[in-house]
Amino acid sequence: MASKISNVLLSVLFIVAGVNHFVSPEVYLMIMPPYLPWPLALVYLSGFFEVVGGVGVAIPGLRRAAGWGLIALLVAVLPANVHMLTHADQFPDIPYLALVVRLPLQALLIAWVWWVTVKQRDDCPQMENKL
Repeated sequence: MASKISNVLLSVLFIVAGVNHFVSPEVYLMIMPPYLPWPLALVYLSGFFEVVGGVGVAIPGLRRAAGWGLIALLVAVLPANVHMLTHADQFPDIPYLALVVRLPLQALLIAWVWWVTVKQRDDCPQMENKL
């Protein structure tokens, strides 16, 4: 039961976050490191893959692939979190502690995605189509 709840929560989290990239792209544009080209396209692309990954987490046959995709995405967006921390003066409305905590939270999110989509399947392969 806990794993089913975790699957649903993870799926909803990524779908909502991904949709938000399209609804409020300006939020994500603000945190985009300036050295990356095509910032708006990257915001939309990351939002698209968050939605796709979130949907994939909800589908048992796609869950493992979706998990690896989301882990890759979370690693790919890590520079934005590092940029925010190293340029905290550009984000005066966000407490510095929140910027610091973001990095370990990103690691915890990666661990959660791995646990829900990969680890559980490795521990109990016969559950793959039941969760």
